[in-house]
Amino acid sequence: MPEWPEMDTYRRLLSPLVCGQMIREVVVNREKTIGEPPEAFTDALKGKRILFVERRGKHLLFHLDDGSRLLLHLMLGGWMFYGQHGPKSDDHYQVILTLDDGNRLFFAGLRLGFLHRLSAKAVLERLHDLGPDPMDPRLTEAAFAARLKKRRGRLKPVLTDQKFLAGIGNCYSDEICFDAMIHPASPISALKEEQISALYASMRKVLKQAADGGGYMEHPLTAADQTTGGFLDKLLVYDRGGEPCPRTGDDIVLETLAGRKMFYCPACQKEA
Repeated sequence: MPEWPEMDTYRRLLSPLVCGQMIREVVVNREKTIGEPPEAFTDALKGKRILFVERRGKHLLFHLDDGSRLLLHLMLGGWMFYGQHGPKSDDHYQVILTLDDGNRLFFAGLRLGFLHRLSAKAVLERLHDLGPDPMDPRLTEAAFAARLKKRRGRLKPVLTDQKFLAGIGNCYSDEICFDAMIHPASPISALKEEQISALYASMRKVLKQAADGGGYMEHPLTAADQTTGGFLDKLLVYDRGGEPCPRTGDDIVLETLAGRKMFYCPACQKEA
């Protein structure tokens, strides 16, 4: 599932392509994706201009010139493409927006995700329970530590709880814990001050590196896109069960915790 770095990569690459453009045509191939009758969705979007693209956690927000928003959550397997022709046939995509320049924005793999047209107020209500952005400058190390100490349970389920922080999922929770040399199943109550400090620093470091590297998405946004997916080969533990740890050479372990896959090195990530 796309996480903070993947959605921020999309935001960064999409903004110069779509901002200022008018939506000329709308194709809806799956009504459940948009959550309203296709005719109403289509009529409301035609002629509207995209002002800017914002990321909130794992969501993208397309701000339109009538004050409304398109709220996107790609969920598992979701991706986008921008160009005159998509890499697959048009009926593969749930929604297609044709813009001023003749290019189209394709939304794919949204069977568990959504692209909803909402008012600014409705967006605030929908995202009200999301935690702060991990890179928000107001989320200082002290603020992060204070939020973490209020939690119970084990580390990975907390890091992936969108009410705790918005944007971290299965992949980067493991990468962050590995960088901080903390077992992802460690009880929150057992973490020492220096471990919490390391966790905060690793969170900022890993997410920035991943976003700068293009995230791990394997679907390029455009035919010329050489950025998206550039971080995939730089993942150190996620989805590398049985491979050698880059620190110790011991086998990386795959386990399940709270229904989620968990990758870690048992030699350098001791449980707190």
